[in-house]
Parts: sequence; C-alpha cells; structure tokens
Amino acid sequence: MVRIHVLQHVPFETPGIIQTWIRNKNHKLTTTKFFVDDSLPELSSFDWLIVMGGPMSSYDEEKYLWLKKEKEYIKAAIKNDKVVIGICLGAQLTANALGADVYPNKYKEIGWFPIRTGAQSSGHSLFSSLPKELNVFHWHGDTFDLPGGATLLAESEACKNQLFIWNEKVFGIQFHLEITEELIKGLIENGKAELQENTYVQYEEEILGNAELIQKSNSLMESFLNKLEKKTISQNQ
Repeated sequence: MVRIHVLQHVPFETPGIIQTWIRNKNHKLTTTKFFVDDSLPELSSFDWLIVMGGPMSSYDEEKYLWLKKEKEYIKAAIKNDKVVIGICLGAQLTANALGADVYPNKYKEIGWFPIRTGAQSSGHSLFSSLPKELNVFHWHGDTFDLPGGATLLAESEACKNQLFIWNEKVFGIQFHLEITEELIKGLIENGKAELQENTYVQYEEEILGNAELIQKSNSLMESFLNKLEKKTISQNQ
C-alpha cells in the first residue's frame, strides 16, 4: 500500500482520475483542504504528496495566508525524500519550493493544446509512454523558471516549462492528465471570466467538444502512476 496525501486548494479542483486510481489500488488517501482547514499531517504519515491546482497564484501570500505554510511544507517533503507530484498551481508551488521564480506567463493557456516531448522524456522509464506530441488540457496564466538541477521533459508554444522532474522523485506537471468531464465543467463554471478571445484560450464549446481526449489523458496518467507505484513499492521493500 502507498500512503498518499493530497493538498487541495479549491473544491472544484479535485484529484480527478488520480482519486479513482488510488481507490482501485486500495492505497491510503488523506487530504488537506485549504479552503476548509490548513492542518497538515506529519511527514512520516505519507509516501507521496500530490499538490493540486487552483485559481490563485503561488505569490498570493497576503490573500491566502496558508500559501507560505504550504510552500514550506512542500519544501520539507522534498527534503525528507518524499515523492512530490505538483499539478498546475501545484507545479508552480513545487518549482517555487525548489527555489525557482513563479510569474505571469506571456499568454494564458486555457483549453486543449499540444505539448511536445523530447528525448529526455522518451528515454525516461516513467514517461516513455508519452508520445512526441499530444493534446492535453490546460488552465493557467502563470509559469515558472525551471528549478536548478531539474530536467525539462515537455513544452508547448504558449508555455515552455510544462513538465519537469527533479532528483527522480519530484514532478512538476503544468497541464491536467487527471482531468474528468466533471472537473472541466467545474473549471468553466468558476472561471468563465477568463474565457476571453486570445491565441491560446478556447471558448467553452470548444473545450467541452474535445471529451474524447479525456480518456487518452487519463490513460497516460494511470500509466505514470502505475510505474511510480511499482518503483515506490520496490524501494520500500
């Protein structure tokens, strides 16, 4: 059994297909919901830390008082050799915890847009199933510098740093392979004001019209989790 703790920032950005995978695998899932309570468990209580997305920025510490505490917690988890998976805002928080700057990207990227992977990705055991180009779901306006010592595995036209790995245990994923139709509808409902005409922003109809890509994204996320699970269990034996 893998013990997994999730940091969730808003009700409508849940772990999605990751939660289904955890349940199907009979792993242990615990969650800190910052929109309800900012209590955090002892680091010894979990093997993986998964940091979810949210509409806030990692530098909004005055508005969201728990952000500073959260970043210190992520930093401590990394220092204690935990697996850390940051998704969207979570990737930005993880990059920041590793000493990288986070700031507004030149473009907002919202909807289904392609990312490109390179030799570093295809040659890595955890990411070898990723194709050289694939359409994935995005919803972000910020980006981050690549942390020192990290390896960049994927990029897009609108946002260069889309996927990185650091020290073989820390992962920053700017896009959403965990996405479900319910999650997309929740993002649209809570973020409609952002769906304004832009080069890398799609309208609601176009976003919802690509539902067939959800299953492909979920399969890739499950492949990554299965490989990471096997590696974690092997290391813990």
